[in-house]
Amino acid sequence: MKFSIDKHEKYVVITLNEGSFSNEVTPRLKSEFILLNADGACNIILDLSQVLHCQDSQDLSSLLFADRLCKKANGLFVVTGVQPEIQNILDLSDLSKRLNLVSKLEEAVDLIFMGEIEKEMLGSFDEES
Repeated sequence: MKFSIDKHEKYVVITLNEGSFSNEVTPRLKSEFILLNADGACNIILDLSQVLHCQDSQDLSSLLFADRLCKKANGLFVVTGVQPEIQNILDLSDLSKRLNLVSKLEEAVDLIFMGEIEKEMLGSFDEES
Protein backbone atom coordinates (compact mmCIF):
# COMPACT_ATOMS: atom_id res chain seq x y z
CA MET A 1 0.00 0.00 0.00
CA LYS A 2 1.32 3.40 -0.98
CA PHE A 3 0.42 6.29 1.29
CA SER A 4 1.85 9.38 2.88
CA ILE A 5 1.36 10.76 6.37
CA ASP A 6 1.49 14.45 7.18
CA LYS A 7 1.42 15.12 10.93
CA HIS A 8 0.28 18.46 12.30
CA GLU A 9 -0.25 19.69 15.84
CA LYS A 10 -4.02 19.06 15.93
CA TYR A 11 -4.49 16.47 13.17
CA VAL A 12 -2.89 13.92 10.87
CA VAL A 13 -3.50 13.63 7.13
CA ILE A 14 -3.18 10.22 5.47
CA THR A 15 -3.12 10.40 1.69
CA LEU A 16 -3.77 7.08 0.02
CA ASN A 17 -1.62 6.97 -3.12
CA GLU A 18 -3.42 4.04 -4.73
CA GLY A 19 -5.75 3.92 -7.71
CA SER A 20 -7.96 1.31 -6.09
CA PHE A 21 -9.33 0.71 -2.62
CA SER A 22 -9.05 -3.06 -2.32
CA ASN A 23 -8.94 -5.82 0.26
CA GLU A 24 -5.14 -5.59 0.19
CA VAL A 25 -5.30 -1.96 1.33
CA THR A 26 -7.86 -2.35 4.11
CA PRO A 27 -5.81 -4.31 6.72
CA ARG A 28 -2.77 -2.07 6.32
CA LEU A 29 -4.89 1.06 6.57
CA LYS A 30 -6.54 -0.24 9.76
CA SER A 31 -3.09 -0.94 11.21
CA GLU A 32 -2.00 2.60 10.38
CA PHE A 33 -5.08 4.03 12.08
CA ILE A 34 -4.30 1.99 15.21
CA LEU A 35 -0.67 3.15 15.24
CA LEU A 36 -1.64 6.80 14.83
CA ASN A 37 -4.27 6.52 17.53
CA ALA A 38 -1.81 4.86 19.91
CA ASP A 39 0.61 7.71 19.14
CA GLY A 40 -2.00 10.20 20.36
CA ALA A 41 -3.65 11.24 17.09
CA CYS A 42 -7.35 11.78 17.74
CA ASN A 43 -8.13 13.82 14.60
CA ILE A 44 -7.43 12.01 11.35
CA ILE A 45 -8.10 13.16 7.80
CA LEU A 46 -8.07 10.52 5.06
CA ASP A 47 -7.47 11.95 1.58
CA LEU A 48 -8.88 9.63 -1.09
CA SER A 49 -8.43 12.02 -4.01
CA GLN A 50 -6.19 9.57 -5.89
CA VAL A 51 -8.44 6.54 -5.32
CA LEU A 52 -10.66 5.98 -8.36
CA HIS A 53 -12.02 2.46 -7.80
CA CYS A 54 -13.26 0.25 -5.01
CA GLN A 55 -13.94 -3.48 -5.23
CA ASP A 56 -16.87 -3.47 -2.77
CA SER A 57 -18.24 -1.74 0.29
CA GLN A 58 -16.56 -4.27 2.63
CA ASP A 59 -13.23 -2.74 1.66
CA LEU A 60 -14.46 0.58 3.04
CA SER A 61 -15.12 -0.89 6.49
CA SER A 62 -11.78 0.52 7.60
CA LEU A 63 -13.36 3.98 7.38
CA LEU A 64 -15.93 3.10 10.03
CA PHE A 65 -13.15 1.57 12.11
CA ALA A 66 -11.16 4.83 11.97
CA ASP A 67 -14.28 6.85 12.78
CA ARG A 68 -14.87 4.78 15.94
CA LEU A 69 -11.20 5.10 16.98
CA CYS A 70 -11.28 8.87 16.64
CA LYS A 71 -14.60 9.21 18.48
CA LYS A 72 -13.27 7.11 21.38
CA ALA A 73 -10.31 9.49 21.57
CA ASN A 74 -12.71 12.49 21.58
CA GLY A 75 -11.59 13.40 18.07
CA LEU A 76 -12.85 13.52 14.53
CA PHE A 77 -12.31 11.37 11.45
CA VAL A 78 -12.85 13.16 8.14
CA VAL A 79 -12.70 11.73 4.62
CA THR A 80 -11.90 14.05 1.74
CA GLY A 81 -11.36 13.84 -2.00
CA VAL A 82 -13.94 11.11 -2.58
CA GLN A 83 -14.21 10.29 -6.29
CA PRO A 84 -17.61 9.53 -7.94
CA GLU A 85 -17.28 5.72 -7.94
CA ILE A 86 -16.34 5.66 -4.27
CA GLN A 87 -19.10 8.15 -3.46
CA ASN A 88 -21.66 5.87 -5.12
CA ILE A 89 -20.56 2.94 -2.98
CA LEU A 90 -20.62 5.10 0.17
CA ASP A 91 -24.14 6.23 -0.71
CA LEU A 92 -25.42 2.74 -1.50
CA SER A 93 -24.02 1.32 1.73
CA ASP A 94 -25.26 4.30 3.80
CA LEU A 95 -21.68 4.99 4.89
CA SER A 96 -22.01 8.53 3.55
CA LYS A 97 -24.55 9.21 6.33
CA ARG A 98 -22.26 7.86 9.05
CA LEU A 99 -18.97 9.48 8.03
CA ASN A 100 -17.74 13.06 7.88
CA LEU A 101 -17.24 13.62 4.15
CA VAL A 102 -15.96 16.86 2.63
CA SER A 103 -14.78 17.60 -0.88
CA LYS A 104 -11.46 19.37 -0.18
CA LEU A 105 -8.61 18.99 2.27
CA GLU A 106 -9.01 22.61 3.39
CA GLU A 107 -12.62 21.88 4.40
CA ALA A 108 -11.47 18.86 6.40
CA VAL A 109 -8.89 20.96 8.25
CA ASP A 110 -11.55 23.61 8.97
CA LEU A 111 -13.88 20.93 10.34
CA ILE A 112 -11.13 19.64 12.64
CA PHE A 113 -10.37 23.12 13.95
CA MET A 114 -14.07 23.87 14.49
CA GLY A 115 -14.29 20.67 16.54
CA GLU A 116 -11.23 21.65 18.56
CA ILE A 117 -12.63 25.12 19.27
CA GLU A 118 -15.93 23.57 20.34
CA LYS A 119 -14.12 21.21 22.73
CA GLU A 120 -12.14 24.13 24.21
CA MET A 121 -15.29 26.21 24.66
CA LEU A 122 -17.17 23.33 26.28
CA GLY A 123 -14.17 22.70 28.53
CA SER A 124 -14.07 26.34 29.67
CA PHE A 125 -17.85 26.30 30.15
CA ASP A 126 -17.55 23.21 32.36
CA GLU A 127 -14.85 24.90 34.42
CA GLU A 128 -17.12 27.91 35.09
CA SER A 129 -19.95 25.69 36.34
